[in-house]
Amino acid sequence: MQQNIQTLIAQYQQEGKRFAVATVVDHWGSVSAKSGSKALIDENGHIVSGWIGGGCAESETCYQAVEAITEQKTRVFDIDLDDEMLGVGMPCGGAMKVFVDPFIPQPRLWLIGHGRVVQTLCSLGHMMGFEVMIDDPIAEHKDYPEASTLINDDIDYAQLTPTGDDYVIIATQHKGDHLSMKQAIESGAGYIALIASQKRAKLVLEFLDQEALSGCDTLISTPAGLDIAAHSPEEIALSVMAEVVMTRRGGSGGMIHHKKLSFEETSEALDNAARRADNNPAGDE
Repeated sequence: MQQNIQTLIAQYQQEGKRFAVATVVDHWGSVSAKSGSKALIDENGHIVSGWIGGGCAESETCYQAVEAITEQKTRVFDIDLDDEMLGVGMPCGGAMKVFVDPFIPQPRLWLIGHGRVVQTLCSLGHMMGFEVMIDDPIAEHKDYPEASTLINDDIDYAQLTPTGDDYVIIATQHKGDHLSMKQAIESGAGYIALIASQKRAKLVLEFLDQEALSGCDTLISTPAGLDIAAHSPEEIALSVMAEVVMTRRGGSGGMIHHKKLSFEETSEALDNAARRADNNPAGDE
């Protein structure tokens, strides 16, 4: 059974599935699953393999697993099986401590095109924890050392197959941008950024409207990026990558601090912060 779980974990990771592994890390009294017992739980809260206990423990653990996957955070919780759980009117006996570890596939960043902007996006995407996919006829590994996949035989963009959790950035310098964007939308991409001029962006959107794709659920950003007054290719890449991170994390894109302080005000604010830290060494507010 244990080997089966490990095999399934490797399989689920390869397939890019979201799941969680629950482990009994301690137990007291009469329980059916002992310390070390494991179960693989899918994103819908179903035990695929393993054993975490009977109905009393299983229901709570599956619930906690789904929450952990949703929040993308580990969880440790106690289950009191001496209590009357789930309204069954009878105690199960004992107690157990369970650790749930969610496995979330690394998000993929599809970069369509070439040039300095794409090279910078590749580096930034890799640093931000994305699996970077390059789709361009002249792509070479020396230009994109951080990319996990290079596709250079995809003239009709048939290999551009993002999922709803993927991010697509198109920077083809107007060559085939409308076709790659159409393919990305039809593949179900959740987010597409088109780096283009306002005039070109308007033409692409008109093309997509004619193709009856205007009602799609895909978040389309064009001209792409946050307004940081970018000029250089590196700055443009930074503005677009910042928008990707904002979209992924649910940020607002606004400044964290809006007040511009003088040197004296900044120095005074730092002194006040230092005094608060001295008076509160434990870090409690």
